[in-house]
This record gives sequence, C-alpha cells and structure tokens, in this order.
Amino acid sequence: MRVFKFGGASVKDADGVKNVAKVLQEVGHENTLVVVSAMGKTTNAMEAVVDAYFNDKIEIANSVQEVVNYHNTILSQLFPNDKHPIFKKVKALFDEVQGFLAWNKSPNYNFVYDQVVGYGELVSTSIISEYLNEIGLKNNWLDVRELIKTDDSYRDTTVDWDKTQNNVSSIINRTILNITQGFLGSDNNNFTTTLGREGSDYTAAILAYCLNASSVTIWKDVPGVLNADPRYFEETQLLNNISYREAIELAFYGASVIHPKTLQPLQGKEIPLHVKSFINPKNAGTTVGKGIGIEPEVPCFIVKKNQVLMKLSSLDFSFIVEDSISELFKMFHEYKMKVDLIQNSAISFSVCVDNKFGRLEELLNNLKSRFKVTCQEDVSLYTIRHFNSKAIESLLNGHEVLLEQRGKETVQFVIK
Repeated sequence: MRVFKFGGASVKDADGVKNVAKVLQEVGHENTLVVVSAMGKTTNAMEAVVDAYFNDKIEIANSVQEVVNYHNTILSQLFPNDKHPIFKKVKALFDEVQGFLAWNKSPNYNFVYDQVVGYGELVSTSIISEYLNEIGLKNNWLDVRELIKTDDSYRDTTVDWDKTQNNVSSIINRTILNITQGFLGSDNNNFTTTLGREGSDYTAAILAYCLNASSVTIWKDVPGVLNADPRYFEETQLLNNISYREAIELAFYGASVIHPKTLQPLQGKEIPLHVKSFINPKNAGTTVGKGIGIEPEVPCFIVKKNQVLMKLSSLDFSFIVEDSISELFKMFHEYKMKVDLIQNSAISFSVCVDNKFGRLEELLNNLKSRFKVTCQEDVSLYTIRHFNSKAIESLLNGHEVLLEQRGKETVQFVIK
C-alpha cells in the first residue's frame, strides 16, 4: 500500500482540489491512503479564532465566518448543486467549532488550540472525499483521530505506537482509496491532539510505518527537495537522491520540505520517501532512502527566520559547566524553546532558539534571576551542509555575523 500526502498549498482552492483528483488519476489510486492538510492558510485562520477566544471574544464570530466563507467559495465551485449533502456536513463541522467555544471552560491555551485548529483538516478532507466520490474516484473517509493515539501534551504530542498500530491494522481497508487528515491524533479521553505545526508529513510516516507501506510520496509545489529554499536563494538545484541520514540532518537544521520527525519511522522500516511535484506528477522528483550522502553533491543552504539569540553569563563570573548547562536546558524544555544552536566558553553560554510558543518573556524573567542575559530577537540562522568557501562567501555577502559555528560538514551563522 502507498501513502500520499497533499499539503495546504495543493488544495488551496477548487482548482487545487481538481488537480489532486488529476494526480490520482495519472499515477493511480488503488491501494492508496491519502493524507491531506487544511486548505491553504486555514490553519493560520483557525489560530486567529483561538486568539480571538482568549483575547477578543467579540471577534470570534467574525474570525469563524471568514473561514466558513473561504470554504463555501470552494464548495460552490466544486459542487454546483447547493443541495449536495457536503454543504450540510461542512456546516455541521463549523457548528461544532462554535459549540466548543461556547461551552468550553478550560483556560489551557494549548488544549483549546488543538480542539479548534484541527477542524481545518476535518473540513478539507470531507470536501475532497466527497468531490472524489462525485467524479467517480470512490474512496473511504477516515477520521485519523480514531487511528493515531497520543498522550495529552497538546500541540506537541507523543505517539502511542502500540495503540496506533492496533487501530491502523483493524480499521484501514488496504484494497481501496482512503482519505484522512494530517496533523491530528487523539488522547485517551478522545480529545483532539496535534503533532506539531506542519505535522502532516509526520502523519503520513506514522501511518506508513504501521501499514508497512511500499512508499510515501509528499506532493509539493516544487519539483522535489532543492538544495535551498527558492524563496530566499537563487539558482537552486534539485537533489535527485538523499540518504536517510542526510535527510535527517537537513530536517534537523530546518529544511522545510521534510518535517523533522517524518524520517525516523520510515528509516526504521526502510520505506522510501518520494518528494514530487503535484504540477508535474510524472517527473521523478527526489527519493530519500538507503544510501550515502546526496546526489548531486552540492552545498545545501537552510535558513530559519525570526530566531532569538541569547548570551548568558554567570552573575559571579563562575564557570558555566555541567550543572549550569543542565539547568538551562531544563528551562528551555519547560518553556518549550526549540534549541537550534549552542556555543559556550568558560563563563558564557550562547544559544539560538525558536520562540514558536511565544514564551520568551517568561523565560527571560526566569533567566535574569540567575544569569546576566543579553537577547537579540528577529535574527536569522543560516546553515550550510557540505559547505565550501564559495558557498560561504555567497551567503555572507556583507551581512553582520553575530555567531559562527563550524564542523566538518556543516557551518552555521547567526545573522542580524
């Protein structure tokens, strides 16, 4: 069985949904499980609903209605008959969102986030499943929350692999086309959980692992994995083949094409991962699998924007050693800071972090009671894998370097 994953960009409008159908018709759809993200920027829009719930309740109705209107436009273009059952189904899903916001008593932001934001995927897959049925691509819609079980660490959960394996084995019919959601799971109380932002790739890998799938294909608006993000770099090159190890390294440093958690379960069962273009589905794209390094062997550039660089030193000029570093990492974990780079000397410790959960101010207040802290926000972290002097020169090009770190294969720069 194959697993396909289509992201939000591939289903951002009615033409995108029609193109998904075209891809399935071109490459085959039998014995296939399709994982789909929320449409377009719906996740951002649903996050705005959650923000309104906590900060401006007057805006909740307007925030929800914007998402409803967006999907209704797509519905009307896909289903000319406005009496089609899908209209009622989608309305019922949005009614559930508003119902939850009306009766919820939990002050836990992350819990509320997961219960609300996940409706983007439930709506998108409902629309796509119905459209495929309408044009003759018969399929089975699955609620992924009945498949993937997790703990209750909302917004960044850990998968319960044994329960998930049992569910997948007993629920999924491998002989037909199945449609399900990315990003979502559920805890033991059947509350919705999410696997982390951009977690739909990880969903595909989890399900592929449990299905012993023959392959996973991630369909993107680029021809495959490039050696740099074309939004930030010119003259990018397609990487034809990447080893699991190299892909994990690239993902770890922030390459956006592949979600960092995606590769581990695939490597465990040597399931090949294909990254292909939904615009040109017959093109080869990139294959991640067994092997060494990358082909062709070229420098790979990765950029992470909106990072935070902190320099910490002890208040009494004592050494920053194991106990201090252990204390710091405990705090980074507590405040959900993703550490992207560290560098330390005898009395100072520099760290570049991703403040994705917005808890920097809390962390700084805690740190300042124990350390002297300088902090620079809105910096960029650039990484070059398989660097050479020409690659470094082209990257820096007059930029102010705040921190540099070199290894045998990788160099990193924090740049203002």
